[in-house]
Amino acid sequence: MAEGFWVALGLTAMAGLSTSIGGAVGVLGRAKSTRLLALGLGFSAGVMIYVSLVEILPKGRDHLVAAHGPVSGNWWTIVAFFVGIAVIGIIDRLVPETINPHEPGTVDDQARSRALMHTGLLTAMALAIHNFPEGFATFIAALQEPQVGLAVAVAIAIHNIPEGLAVAVPVHQATGSRAKGFWWATLSGLAEPAGALIGYLLLFRLISESLLGLVFAGIAGIMVFISIDELLPTAEEYGEHHWAIYGVVAGMAVMAVSLVLFV
Repeated sequence: MAEGFWVALGLTAMAGLSTSIGGAVGVLGRAKSTRLLALGLGFSAGVMIYVSLVEILPKGRDHLVAAHGPVSGNWWTIVAFFVGIAVIGIIDRLVPETINPHEPGTVDDQARSRALMHTGLLTAMALAIHNFPEGFATFIAALQEPQVGLAVAVAIAIHNIPEGLAVAVPVHQATGSRAKGFWWATLSGLAEPAGALIGYLLLFRLISESLLGLVFAGIAGIMVFISIDELLPTAEEYGEHHWAIYGVVAGMAVMAVSLVLFV
């Protein structure tokens, strides 16, 4: 049992910390390249929208349908999705901002940097929330069936790479610091092994189909809101419309491949 615990935790940590790979990729470019910024932010939005609507929201619906039946389960999925949007919208309004990042031409470089940092930190927060239950799920799968757990961990590691990129790009662009972009991306991935440990110690007996479903559906709403409200408007502000759209499509494509690779 002890050996299985450490193997499961190791696989979960490997999956979570692959955000560091995405963080490293995200800080390799020039800090002041508007084309790279638009491409990177668009890529991040594509990743988050696709994974939210194709993987996380259906996963939440499956749990809720299993707990409450097809009719009530689908309604609870809708409610949780829009509650997630409302929660992150309220948080976004409460976080102090000295500028409005959605009004091009009215801010200086310093103000834009603050807006980008705001975007990066909100993205990191959303991904950390997402990674927390995902880490617990990976850990339980590896603990119960190591071969299945390995496949799950590798698949999650692959799609965590672009998630790390989603955090690193705006933070790097905002601060000009490669180290800050990399470490914020890494911190968002640490939520996975944290979720495994806390879930094992505290939540194992409390977790239910209903709670998992509500969490996953709410996370999907949070990530969609951030993509639409933060990532895409910021990419458009820098006047690189086509590169932002190319990034969205590329992000969706990479995430789509990662999600089916180990099925």
